[in-house]
Amino acid sequence: MIKLLAVVNIVAWAGFWAFGYLALSSDGPPDGQLLTASLLAALGLFTGVFTYLRLVRVSELTGYARPSAQMNREIRNEVQKRWGERHELG
Repeated sequence: MIKLLAVVNIVAWAGFWAFGYLALSSDGPPDGQLLTASLLAALGLFTGVFTYLRLVRVSELTGYARPSAQMNREIRNEVQKRWGERHELG
């Protein structure tokens, strides 16, 4: 599954760059080339971002990468209270 995500990620980013270049270098909208290339570039972008985020999550869960430093709810609420007080003193 991880290798499939990695392959899809690479293909999606390659499609984004290739079709993005085609969209930017097209002469105009007469035959729909601009719209088609733009839609395919957007599809590549969204697929690439989605698969990248999934790969990051999987690599953190499997221990391949260090987990991100996330705060629990109590710490986040305490920090937000302090920020509001400091901001008012500002």
